[in-house]
Amino acid sequence: MIKVGINGFGRIGRFVFRAAQKRND
Repeated sequence: MIKVGINGFGRIGRFVFRAAQKRND
């Protein structure tokens, strides 16, 4: 699901993914 979001959103998906990783840290 996350992979599809990144592929569909593109730049926004990447930004969200990075924010999620930062939160996980």
